[in-house]
Formats: sequence, structure tokens, C-alpha cells
Amino acid sequence: MRRGFPSLALQVQEVLRKDPLSGHLFVFRGRRSDLVKVIWHDGQGACLFTKRLERGKFVWPSVAGEAVTISPAQMSYLLSGIDWRNRVSSKGWRVQWEAIPPG
Repeated sequence: MRRGFPSLALQVQEVLRKDPLSGHLFVFRGRRSDLVKVIWHDGQGACLFTKRLERGKFVWPSVAGEAVTISPAQMSYLLSGIDWRNRVSSKGWRVQWEAIPPG
């Protein structure tokens, strides 16, 4: 994945119809599933975080073409390479799936 903040932000605008400068985190996964990029605008500037797993793959929902809303705990699991896709939490709330297709 060779995209930087400008092209990922454009994808957020065009595909998700969301504002990339809203302060939300937007996570993108590479085709081999071993790389994620997170874009975030903190109100002062654009941030781009990249993480590549040495072993294994990032777990991603199978839903394509939409955004995924996840909790901070699920985000932590995702960035650690742990399967976080349990749709019902121990507190009984449901996760809303929305995903941007990789690439």
C-alpha cells in the first residue's frame, strides 16, 4: 500500500462520504493483510500511522464497501493482530459493520 494521507483521505470522502478531518480514526488494510494504515486529523494537522505485522495477518470483517464502527478495545485487538470480530460484547451491545475494501 503506497497511499499517504491525501489519497486515503480522498477515499474516505468518496467511498464513505465521511469527513476525514472530523477527528475520527480511519483504518486501511493492505492486500496481504499484514499492513494497516490509520489516518486521523487531530485539529492541528494530519496524522498517518502505519503498522506491519512480522507474523500473521490483521483480522478484518468480511463486509465490503462500507465503514466499520468498532470500540476502542476492538481497535486495540485489531492493531495487535487479535481476532476482534465477536459481534455481541459481554455487555450485550452489537457492533455495526462497515468496511472499506482493501486496495
